[in-house]
Amino acid sequence: MADEFDDELIGLDPDDPEARAFAEHLQRQHRLHPSFTVEGYLSDMGDWAASANRLGGHRKLMASILVLLILLGVTVTVWDALAYAISAFLK
Repeated sequence: MADEFDDELIGLDPDDPEARAFAEHLQRQHRLHPSFTVEGYLSDMGDWAASANRLGGHRKLMASILVLLILLGVTVTVWDALAYAISAFLK
């Protein structure tokens, strides 16, 4: 994090919590990883979950609702696939 203050945040106090938060934000933005791999997708989801946890109020609630809707969609899809497979084997 010292490099962030040396290079991009010249003149800001490294002990200031807001400046440290901004430096962490810049560090996350400059992090490069392949997003076309499973590891990249999981890393992106981890970043998204961490940012949702940092937020509060209605944004955290909306992130939770989004996750629940995704899980509901996966559950319905798996249930439908299992029902189709079972009905195909019983015919």
